[in-house]
Amino acid sequence: MTRIACAEFAPVVGDLDGNRARVLDWIERARTSGVDIAVLPELASSGYVFADAAEARAVAMRADDPVLASWARAAGDTAVVVGFCELGDDRDGGGALYNSAAVLDGGVVRAVYRKTHLWDAEKLVFRPGSCPPPVVSVAGCRIGLAICYDLEFPELVRSLALRGAEVITAPVNWPLVARPEGERPPEVVQAMAAARTNRVFVAACDRWGTERGQRWTRGSVVIDEAGWIVAGGAVPGGPGRLVVADIDPARARDKAVSERNDVLLDRRPELYPGW
Repeated sequence: MTRIACAEFAPVVGDLDGNRARVLDWIERARTSGVDIAVLPELASSGYVFADAAEARAVAMRADDPVLASWARAAGDTAVVVGFCELGDDRDGGGALYNSAAVLDGGVVRAVYRKTHLWDAEKLVFRPGSCPPPVVSVAGCRIGLAICYDLEFPELVRSLALRGAEVITAPVNWPLVARPEGERPPEVVQAMAAARTNRVFVAACDRWGTERGQRWTRGSVVIDEAGWIVAGGAVPGGPGRLVVADIDPARARDKAVSERNDVLLDRRPELYPGW
């Protein structure tokens, strides 16, 4: 079994030092709770609602920043997926900004993924990533990375499943949107569908609070390979929380949904123009 957790807290926009301390605190909470894989929110290092690109640049970090390495060391045996505001290097043509996530494992930065699908005003600040999201072996399972809006693109999640991902780890910042009474947030529904369609686990770590007038859903969830929520879900108000579930990633290796059906083998890509 693998213990996975979403560490849902409230980063503060522009508060680089404070957010560094908050990330360390939640990594420590996960580690002392016996968590094997911890997922933290999107842009946990910087906050989300930037006034402009200049404000984001002031709190951006390179992928080789000592801060990321220090978080990796603090995590000990816990693998961590954490969102951060990334400053690219000279190979990017002078340091573009990216909405990124890092995989910290074994005391080092194992991988960095730059968000492929940018949401709304993110397009005014960040450059979209140009590489496929990685699949990384940590804590006895294979995790694939996505960031927030990425989950709304079936092609991306399917590509991770085809490359052997057993758990999709997704730092997210889900803006609170109106929904009928009693209904789940639409982003949670989409994450459930992604899990069920591909028979993979999904761990999506949201944030909470209100940032510059933007309220957040507080919808962190762990979803099993059948598409059912096994921990978390949207809750009103309250402080940060650690959403924890014990999962068996091996179940995601079985893609059969009936005696005669397999969600990957039944694909007919030759009939899907543009796929």
